Amino acid sequence: MTDDKQRLALLDAALRHVPFDGWTWVAIDAAARDLGMDPPEARRLYPGGPAELIRAFSGEADRQMLVELERMDLASMKVRDKVTMGVRLRLEAVAAHREAVRRALTFFALPQHAADGLRCLYRTVDAIWYAAGDTATDYNFYTKRALLSGVYSSTLLYWLNDKSADFAATWAFLDRRIAEVLKIGGRLGKTVGAAMNLPDRLFGALAAGPRPGSGLFARRRRGPRRSSRV
Repeated sequence: MTDDKQRLALLDAALRHVPFDGWTWVAIDAAARDLGMDPPEARRLYPGGPAELIRAFSGEADRQMLVELERMDLASMKVRDKVTMGVRLRLEAVAAHREAVRRALTFFALPQHAADGLRCLYRTVDAIWYAAGDTATDYNFYTKRALLSGVYSSTLLYWLNDKSADFAATWAFLDRRIAEVLKIGGRLGKTVGAAMNLPDRLFGALAAGPRPGSGLFARRRRGPRRSSRV
């Protein structure tokens, strides 16, 4: 079994323990035992520990979201509908692990893990905009992601406490939030990032990624493009 398959298997096994043990080494070690894996091998697969495991969880949910989006006739959809569907599919990708998501938010609320949480958020909203065909090359690149971060974050919190059938209340909430953003997005321009308390410079830093040697969230960069795709 390749390392990638082992990492995914360990993540799947850990998700059975996270609701009880949180995103901890305890959960990772328990997952390793479930798989008949030696703890040192589990630590080799996730040397960054719980933080790296959550990043893998978030990344896998992003991947599943994109797979589902690609199955749709995106060319016939409005950008608003593409973005709305992206948020919905991202939440549906983790619907079986709501407690794990709740625990991840608690983990990222700690000051030492806040940067990781923001990078996971950036990666998700960037993936949604990219799938929606975003071709912005100026400050709008980050403004769009700042706006969607606010929409996604508020919808996620609403979803975590939604007890309605098939999350109908969440999808209605999402529609309202998207409508609100459409009303203000064009008027606020460069100031919208500050208004959302997620300034453009923050998203620029997140897009650039961590400094070399930091070991955080290695990923191909996707900053503002120098030329638009038609």
